[in-house]
Amino acid sequence: MVMSEDEKKLTAYHEAGHAIVGLSVPSHDPVYKVTIIPRGRALGVTMFLPEEDRYSYSKERLESSISSLFGGRIAEELIFGADNVTTGASNDIQRTTELARNMVTKWGLSERLGPLTFGEDEGEVFLGHSVTQHKNLSDETANVIDEEVRAIVDRNYTRAEQILKDNMDKLHSMANALMKYETIDTEQIKDIMEGKTPRPPDGWDDHEPMGGGGASSSDAKQGKDKKEDGAIGGPASEH
Repeated sequence: MVMSEDEKKLTAYHEAGHAIVGLSVPSHDPVYKVTIIPRGRALGVTMFLPEEDRYSYSKERLESSISSLFGGRIAEELIFGADNVTTGASNDIQRTTELARNMVTKWGLSERLGPLTFGEDEGEVFLGHSVTQHKNLSDETANVIDEEVRAIVDRNYTRAEQILKDNMDKLHSMANALMKYETIDTEQIKDIMEGKTPRPPDGWDDHEPMGGGGASSSDAKQGKDKKEDGAIGGPASEH
């Protein structure tokens, strides 16, 4: 399949949303490349480069990751309307749910529940299912867990939405650069975040046809070029 211009534009805004939120929240890995060239089942990828190896993650860093994961979906809604939000954010939603739930049930990062572990690791990220597997949890505790997971998700969704509303000019600029160049790196990203017109990528020739198109898929999928260390689920967001 060849990516249509409409799908290419939507993917550009989706990836720009990830990048701008990731660049605006504290304790987040820097963005070093954004592309809308399809890779596997992903229509586009935003790549974050860890500055150093990490074996543990702060609450602030985890919540920043959740915010940046929501950036793609929110950008779609802001630009194209709620009725045109796509399934491309399905992987992002799964990862944010898993992160928020782990914060509450595994890592003791809920103020209401404190430093306790609830349930066992069964690889289940959906809210109600794993709770009902364990008879040692009261209904009241199960409800509090769901409320705390929801609170983490809601406040980071709201934060990401406000960041994009406050940086709408940068969102348009980055999406336009992606539509033109298809891949941008640190230099173009820096220009955009400083309010400048992004410089062309090295070796760019306006007379050469752009390379993109390629195979695409409507689903987002975690790929090879991602760190799989468990906590934040990898340094890339895909559409």
